[in-house]
Amino acid sequence: MQTFFIIAILALGFIVTFQIAKASEYVAILRGEERSRKQSNKINGFLMLVFLIVGLVGVVYCNEQLKDKILHEAYSNHGKDIDTMLYATIAITGFVFFLTQIGLFWFAYKYQESDNRKAYYFPHNNKLELIWTVIPAIVLTIMVGFGIFYWFRITGDAPKDAMVVEVVGSQFKWEYRYPGEDGILGKKYYKEIDDTKSNPLGQLWDDPANHDDIYGSGELHLVVNRPVKLVIGAKDVIHDVGLPHFRMKMDAVPGTPTTMWFTPTKTTKQVREETGDPEFVFEISCDQMCGRGHYSMRGTIVVETQEEYDAWMAGQKPQYLVANPQPEATPATQVADSTKGTVKTLSPATTGDAKGTH
Repeated sequence: MQTFFIIAILALGFIVTFQIAKASEYVAILRGEERSRKQSNKINGFLMLVFLIVGLVGVVYCNEQLKDKILHEAYSNHGKDIDTMLYATIAITGFVFFLTQIGLFWFAYKYQESDNRKAYYFPHNNKLELIWTVIPAIVLTIMVGFGIFYWFRITGDAPKDAMVVEVVGSQFKWEYRYPGEDGILGKKYYKEIDDTKSNPLGQLWDDPANHDDIYGSGELHLVVNRPVKLVIGAKDVIHDVGLPHFRMKMDAVPGTPTTMWFTPTKTTKQVREETGDPEFVFEISCDQMCGRGHYSMRGTIVVETQEEYDAWMAGQKPQYLVANPQPEATPATQVADSTKGTVKTLSPATTGDAKGTH
């Protein structure tokens, strides 16, 4: 019984609300508000048309003014392919955008309320449904297919002659490790990370491959026209290696290394000369919100020739020697043997004894 009363009350409330709405509509007609509403519709239809024209002019103007400032040249092999895919996507979606927006605002103006026209109820059309379902599905499938193709190229196997660099993110900086002459990055373990012991990446010093690895931060050095494979990780939270000048990015996930490779096509010096900007630098940024200092997590990439890179590497000290400084060798001491007229060369261990011998 209680349920019946609740349903009855709700139904009665609906009826009362409906009747009040109808009564308000009749009162509005009697007061001449219908004429005012129709006039407002005409004004709004005209404003829709104005907004359409002004909006399209604004879109074209902003594109012409900002396209060269926002979308600079891609300075990597994969970046050029990604730009091609991007322009194709903009062309397709731009065509759809202009078509739909022009139709939307023009229809709002042309088919505004009128006493001389009766609205036509168009419930369903199989052919129209098929067209606007199948065609977008095919286009989107092709676009996604190209995206997957490029993704597997970027994250797939790098060329055999590619250099390897490890990139590690942490709040709020980037750190790098380069293999030495053996071309192999040594093993590491996160529990060995200890800045006080000059081991910021947790390298295992009993692994011989670690003995010539070079550690760096701040600047990442790459060689022009040489493929580079980045082995990416993080020490605390999820970061993201963003390389806007190369059109590349990849998540840096703690405990789960990710990789990508590309080939820089111009040196930093070349770009500075071409752009006339002596302060130009390639940038590595964090593209994943990672904390309060996220905005400051930026670094510089130096793209140089192989000779310049080799000269830079020659001036670096393996992190193994930084963490495990070797005792400097003491020069051998020469002692004259007056009895035989000869000179003996003594090791540092016997130097002390030799000094007390006459």
